Amino acid sequence: MVAVAGAAIVVLAGLAAVSLIGGGHPARAPAAGTPAPLATYPSGADPYPSDHPAAGPVPPPVSQALTLGRPGAAVTIVEFGDYQCTNCGAFARDTQPALIRRYVDAGVVRLIWRDFPWVDGQSVDAAVAARAAGTQGRFWAFHDYLFAHQSADEHSGLVTGGYLRSVARRLGLNMAAFDRDVASPALAAAVRADGRFGQQLGVPGTPAFLINGQPFFGAQPLAAFEAAIANARGGQ
Repeated sequence: MVAVAGAAIVVLAGLAAVSLIGGGHPARAPAAGTPAPLATYPSGADPYPSDHPAAGPVPPPVSQALTLGRPGAAVTIVEFGDYQCTNCGAFARDTQPALIRRYVDAGVVRLIWRDFPWVDGQSVDAAVAARAAGTQGRFWAFHDYLFAHQSADEHSGLVTGGYLRSVARRLGLNMAAFDRDVASPALAAAVRADGRFGQQLGVPGTPAFLINGQPFFGAQPLAAFEAAIANARGGQ
């Protein structure tokens, strides 16, 4: 068990600072520098709508393709991730499926993906490709495939344009539309906007989560997510 502790969480807009203790796989910090600590939002405030209260940086719009679950779910979990981050892969393979079965399918939790591509340029390419798959309704299939077949070396060079096209073909996507969307400046801009938002919040590494606005770090065990969800629901 690896403890993630010691860093104070700066709360924007005059909120008090808090500290977190995590376990399991720690969040992986970006290679270049250490960003400011992740900020919290007021309890119950979703951090993704464009009309979010001014308690920090204004979040970019979220494509519905990058969400799972009922819009009115009691708990919103926002993940900041990178497709080459091995700890993100551990969460996607080991924990996320159980969260979907137990909470998303039950209408309790809504999952939202935010791109935070820090490993290298291939992370950006993968993020754009996944969004391109999302224009055909296959974002989560593409997301899951990348993590299911992830290299243990975050700098493996695996995620080339050719590899991403091969994933699209395996998933039965319209390749002409996929190629067009991968080249779309709008999708690349959306990836960059998510990355800037994460930096403004002070995301310290990946995976990082906001659970009803409260920071939660690392690919922690399922039990830790269950406790955080219960806390977000107010013990319901």
